[in-house]
Amino acid sequence: MQINRDQFLEDGYLVLRQVIPPDQLDGLRVSYEHLLERQRAIWSAERNPNDPPGGVWETSAQPRLLLQRNPLAGLIDQHSASAVEIWLHPNTQGVSSRLLDLPDTAVTEMMLMCNPISNRGPATWHRDLHPIDTAPLQGYIDDIVETGPRYVQWNIPLYDDEVLWVVPGSHLRLNTDQENNQLLADPRVPLPNGIQTHLKAGDGVVYILPILHWGSNYSTKMRRTIHGGFSNHTQYPNLDFVTHLSASGQKTFKRWERRSIEMQDHTESALRAAIKKDSHDYHSNLEKLSPSRQEKGKMLTTIFLSKAVCFINLNKNPDFEGISDDLRQKAPSAHPTTLNWGTEFAHRFSVEEAKILWDRFRIIEAKLQAEEEHFYPGFQSGPMRYFFNQMPAGFNVTDLIASWSDS
Repeated sequence: MQINRDQFLEDGYLVLRQVIPPDQLDGLRVSYEHLLERQRAIWSAERNPNDPPGGVWETSAQPRLLLQRNPLAGLIDQHSASAVEIWLHPNTQGVSSRLLDLPDTAVTEMMLMCNPISNRGPATWHRDLHPIDTAPLQGYIDDIVETGPRYVQWNIPLYDDEVLWVVPGSHLRLNTDQENNQLLADPRVPLPNGIQTHLKAGDGVVYILPILHWGSNYSTKMRRTIHGGFSNHTQYPNLDFVTHLSASGQKTFKRWERRSIEMQDHTESALRAAIKKDSHDYHSNLEKLSPSRQEKGKMLTTIFLSKAVCFINLNKNPDFEGISDDLRQKAPSAHPTTLNWGTEFAHRFSVEEAKILWDRFRIIEAKLQAEEEHFYPGFQSGPMRYFFNQMPAGFNVTDLIASWSDS
């Protein structure tokens, strides 16, 4: 498949035709409907007492299947294996590797987005970014400009789909004043520079987060759109499904899993270097976590590590008072692209080690917050003290390490 990486880096997205080969489209529809039927049974069984019989299927504005998550991962079989295999295709995994300029990108999420059973109208414009538990927008922009994106995301519809809009180039800048004014007035209408992606069945749009984008209309029109992304590494809570894949597919997922375990080990080593105040070892593992990243990219990785420290303390010291209320309430699930490896990873550290890590990284948390709550539109967050846009001024990895001499 022909791609224009320069255009992708400039605009932040590409629309590609026939990502799903035409001779595979009908088979994929069957595979995903098979999985959807099994997921609907799960939703019905898990519904709350006051929910309708279908549970999430009837209450959600956008029901989603999460193929790599329990319990659905355990239900993938020979009849639905192609729903996973499509993520290994040269038109998806291969294109993602070329766009990210990596030899072997790993799929991080495998989902299916479905239409609701009643009209829900438009969602709100947003960037897939949570400054509470990741980093300010400028940190992502600086990293993309310096070295390129770390992650790409896909929408690949099994039926014609015109729901997604994007604002070209918005992955490389903050919101304009005009955008902020309109988003504050009404975040559910087209932005002036927004582009609607007109996708035929089997086409795909691949985009760079944190581009501004919009789900323009969640109607009852049939929607089955494959959704997910690729990065250098990933994490799967359940790999049982790989036994139903081709031999090459099994080998690929196991290779990605080994790499992800290595990244967890590098994360642990970087944090243990901080405990020891070993600047050389910290820099060495920072390079392993973000190869070829330049100064601002390494600062972004360091902020991810500081968030990992917060999550470790939330797991090891639930009553720890150092963590902000904003972050405590967010308490996200594992997200390996931002080095939050989840509860099991937190157990690699003792309660005392978790407290020491907080001493090493709390200066970053302080610099990421304002004295008062504030708000900028276009984010998946409400008012908070964490800065939405700006990185800590005049502070870098060297300054963090220097601060360890005082802790």
